[in-house]
Amino acid sequence: MSTFKTTRRVAMSLMATAAATFATSAYAGGHGIDLEGKTVEWIIPFSETGGSAKWANFYAPLLSEALPGQPTVVVKFMPGAGSTKGANFFQEQKYEDGTLIFGSSGSTQFPFLLGDPRVKFDYADWNVVLASGTGGVAYLPPELAEKMDDMDASGLQGEDFIYGNQGATRLDLVPTLAWEMLGLNVESVMGIKGRGDGRLMFERGEANIDYQTSSSYLSGVTPLVEAGTAVPMMTWGALDDAGDIVRDPTFPDIPTFKEVCDATPACETSGEKWDAWKAFFIAGFPAQKMVFLPNGASNDAIVTYTKAFEDVKARADFAEISGKRLGKYPQMTGDAAATAKASATQVSPEAKEFIVNWLQEKYGVSLN
Repeated sequence: MSTFKTTRRVAMSLMATAAATFATSAYAGGHGIDLEGKTVEWIIPFSETGGSAKWANFYAPLLSEALPGQPTVVVKFMPGAGSTKGANFFQEQKYEDGTLIFGSSGSTQFPFLLGDPRVKFDYADWNVVLASGTGGVAYLPPELAEKMDDMDASGLQGEDFIYGNQGATRLDLVPTLAWEMLGLNVESVMGIKGRGDGRLMFERGEANIDYQTSSSYLSGVTPLVEAGTAVPMMTWGALDDAGDIVRDPTFPDIPTFKEVCDATPACETSGEKWDAWKAFFIAGFPAQKMVFLPNGASNDAIVTYTKAFEDVKARADFAEISGKRLGKYPQMTGDAAATAKASATQVSPEAKEFIVNWLQEKYGVSLN
């Protein structure tokens, strides 16, 4: 059985339980909380330059307006250890009055999935109130993009690439594994605090290949493309209802990695490497960013935040303003968010084993 099918099976097996538990706790007898005169602190475990920052800064004023009492919502950045610093801090917090929330990303989920020893947090303890899908776009300087033959990346195989990497076990393993599958020689400069810092390296000429999640690409890279200093290479794609990778709805004119892989003789869209890549793509992007209340959150608090995000989504202008800032992706609450959380925090043992071995071989990172 393929890793993808196993991943879907594991996620689906959790779906009914997760959704039923959420529905029972979040909607049975919940009356909401009033946050008038209070300040809600939204912890983002990355720097203020990346996609998570843009996501949180987009939602913060809308959430403030939608919450009862219209509290001030302040985004607090807590980067470090590839986001595990902020996540470990949040794990230590207990619910008090609904004024603390946390925003995770795929780079928080991956260390959890892989058993990174720095992880001291457990998603099972957190209460999800929003799950946001997203995509990602890889891009190149124009002089290197010209070496591609349409979607065939073979012309790039003799080049030396530098990439600003947040960490071996972070979301960056999706692009770095993809580039390896294409036969590219990409050297990672480890330890940047957010993907925005990787974009700045590209702009300064310190890196010559990069990728950004959709929100950061829309705001930070589109101007570079328009100025002729960056050229999109590929997206990671999106999933259709059958679980197949299709073109990203936000970037329908840019080919997917699957298309580029199919067009490049050195790359294969079958086998254990492809299955592992796809499993972690699924864990990292269709529900990449989530908002949580801490351990012990009351029924009333969960109801309050769920309704607030639903009210935000129901705004007449939401599709327009979110499309420009975040891209065209699902924004999930309630049962859908619980299902997304289950899918994003489970991968098959086969996919995990492959990635753990690959990280050891490629970076000398031991997770066993």
